[in-house]
Amino acid sequence: MAGKSLNRVTLIGNLGKDPEIKYTPSGTPVAKLTLATNERFKDKAGEWQDRTEWHNVVLWQRLAEIAGEYLKKGGKVYIEGRLQTRSWDDKTSGQKKYMTEVVANDLILLGGRGEGAGGDFSGASRGAAAGNNFEQRAPEPEPAASTPISDEDIPF
Repeated sequence: MAGKSLNRVTLIGNLGKDPEIKYTPSGTPVAKLTLATNERFKDKAGEWQDRTEWHNVVLWQRLAEIAGEYLKKGGKVYIEGRLQTRSWDDKTSGQKKYMTEVVANDLILLGGRGEGAGGDFSGASRGAAAGNNFEQRAPEPEPAASTPISDEDIPF
């Protein structure tokens, strides 16, 4: 397997707050959310312990719009994506800061309004959501000279 690598994250958890939606200067939607996952284990004394891990998640384009429309604090969601670490210089201390986050490329709503409600937005970032009962808009055409999204485009 020389030369191959894999950067994939799969999470099922609950939203810690409503998603925060912003737009890049070029108008690309980006959503930021926090997802809690829980673990239950026995400690050395044989007592059950609960541990919550918080994950920072970023969604781009159509997935960001879907998150803004359908995700709410406390809602259960499946997220698949990749880990990405970005850095910046803190304006007050001048120190270099780092943040590792999950950049999502798939989203499935689990539960919601009524028993069994939910939606599978696999591939929604490419404008093709499937297998759900949510209103879908036609994808907007890509600009002829589309520029790649960089860390500087992230508005938060």
